[in-house]
Amino acid sequence: MTTDPALLARRLDAVNEVPPQPEDAPAAAGPGPNYNVAPTTGICTLVSRRDRDDPDSEPIRRLRLMRWGLVTSWTKPRADGTPAAGGPLLINARAETLADSPAFRTSAAHKRCLIPMDGWYEWRGEKGAKTPFYLYADDGQPLLMAGLWSVWRGGEPARPALLSTTIITTDSAGPLAGIHDRMPLSISAADADRWLDPDAPLDPGLLRGHGDLDRIAIREVSTLVNSARNNGPELIAPAEPKPEQAELF
Repeated sequence: MTTDPALLARRLDAVNEVPPQPEDAPAAAGPGPNYNVAPTTGICTLVSRRDRDDPDSEPIRRLRLMRWGLVTSWTKPRADGTPAAGGPLLINARAETLADSPAFRTSAAHKRCLIPMDGWYEWRGEKGAKTPFYLYADDGQPLLMAGLWSVWRGGEPARPALLSTTIITTDSAGPLAGIHDRMPLSISAADADRWLDPDAPLDPGLLRGHGDLDRIAIREVSTLVNSARNNGPELIAPAEPKPEQAELF
């Protein structure tokens, strides 16, 4: 994601609640331009929520900063108040099982979100010889990927809230299936409010769709993306052509 949160909020018709970051803040802090988003990074997330001071108000779209990697309600706090490590990072939730999963079912019922992104990376091939690809929206507008979110305070109501999120994945379809068997679950702009509605039950139909499949293009990119230390526009540039093997006689 490379769009400034204020501009992104305007594009998504949302109130921007993402706090500004210092100009020298590392990309991992979020929410500045980031070409190589890693787990636990702060990312922009779109939700629909009421005003905290008016529970009878209508839900409105809000852009918030959340940690990528859902923190469950039973996660214990460290001495410094941060979530204790243990178990896998919940960066993804499978669409097929999230409604029944103890880790995800509460969020699936009332805390659904959308994660806007320019695109994402996927790798094709065997371990040790994988080729990276960039899958992106060819119209220049952000893709909206289905997600879930949670609020964690480590069991102490007075503790500052930690917002965290996970991206829902589903079976790949169309040309994307030739890269990897899974992909983020995309939600079309027409279905966004239905997905975000905190009062509506989970719509199983949206879990089975591919809302923006026709907007997604694919290109091979450099192996620079294989290292989290690399972060810049060169990561999404088309890969250099491979030299052709000399013909043998």
